[in-house]
Amino acid sequence: MAEDERNLAEALTFLMQRAGLDVTVARDGPSTVETARRIKPDVIVLDIMLPGFDGFEVVAALKNLGTDPLPRIIMLTARGHEKDKRKALELGVDDYVTKPFSNRDVVERVQALIARGAVE
Repeated sequence: MAEDERNLAEALTFLMQRAGLDVTVARDGPSTVETARRIKPDVIVLDIMLPGFDGFEVVAALKNLGTDPLPRIIMLTARGHEKDKRKALELGVDDYVTKPFSNRDVVERVQALIARGAVE
């Protein structure tokens, strides 16, 4: 998970771990890319507005790493503009969730992406 808002990251981490998921948290763009390169996650929950570089740049950097397969990505953001959502989807993001949202809904979306990946 890439989230610089500590309370949100802690709440989502708690719920995901309770659901049986392994969670690693990165707090900025560069550490998100490095962590993803190192651990090769199935899903990344990614905030757009991160220090270092933003979520869009994280997605581009992950693609440049040549990681195959690319992790599934759920963007969580306060940016609800259609142009941001369109840009994310064009980059290959799997899901786009605007704040405020239900933390439990995010966990369910992560589980759905993991299940979908296991089927493909």
